[in-house]
Amino acid sequence: MQSILIQQLILGVIQGITEWLPISSSAMTTLIMTNFFNITDISILIHQALFLHLGTFFAALIYFRKDVRHLLKSLFHSHKKSKKPRPSPETKKPLRFLIITTIISGILGLVIMKFISSIDLELTGKTITFVIGLLLFVTGGLQLSVRKKGLRRLINIENSDSIFLGFTQGLAALPGISRSGITVSTLLLRKFNDTTALRLSFLMSLPIVLLGNIFLNLPDIATTFTYTSLIGLLASFAFGLATIHALMKLSKKINFGWFVLIFAMLMMLSVLI
Repeated sequence: MQSILIQQLILGVIQGITEWLPISSSAMTTLIMTNFFNITDISILIHQALFLHLGTFFAALIYFRKDVRHLLKSLFHSHKKSKKPRPSPETKKPLRFLIITTIISGILGLVIMKFISSIDLELTGKTITFVIGLLLFVTGGLQLSVRKKGLRRLINIENSDSIFLGFTQGLAALPGISRSGITVSTLLLRKFNDTTALRLSFLMSLPIVLLGNIFLNLPDIATTFTYTSLIGLLASFAFGLATIHALMKLSKKINFGWFVLIFAMLMMLSVLI
């Protein structure tokens, strides 16, 4: 019991810190589970990584509480019955953006996760490590492809942005594809400014993480929500809340592309040697 408790605590801390950096927190927790705790069952790896995201979900919910409040007010605003002014385009456009991206990324992510879980192969730790390294290589390359930062803001969001970002966020269901890395890079490539890109990226994570846990983890509540797993969840929340502000500032100033590429190559080489 004590070893499992320590394991969950370590995983929660790693999730809480790496979620705000474009290096794929799912990849980091999966690598630790595979190489240090000898867990190679794909289904367990997916469900554990998703569950730990619930801790950083609550941390992001608190950090972005003003944005979430505005969006919820817009969502439940009744034009006919209420005499209050209608929601502004600055609120309506992000809300529509989140709805579209969540639907698309939810469907794509669910298909990817179901497909990965259904693979009937005896995967070793080295195989999983190599595949994650390969996907991290893609993440790093995408981040380095961003050359110029644009000037587009929330008010400039179009439906084409929503569709495009929905697909890119859905691909982050693959451990090794950094959700924040791929969505921020895509937003920057679509000429949004860095502040808007970072803000939208993390707002996008809220509904998809919540719905992912409802559809994939809630049916197995007896095995998912245990005493030890809740320790990991609390660690993820506590460290996520403590580090979100500083690490988000850091990720905006520093391009982690080269770090991710080098880390990915070292991982793949360690398997081949």
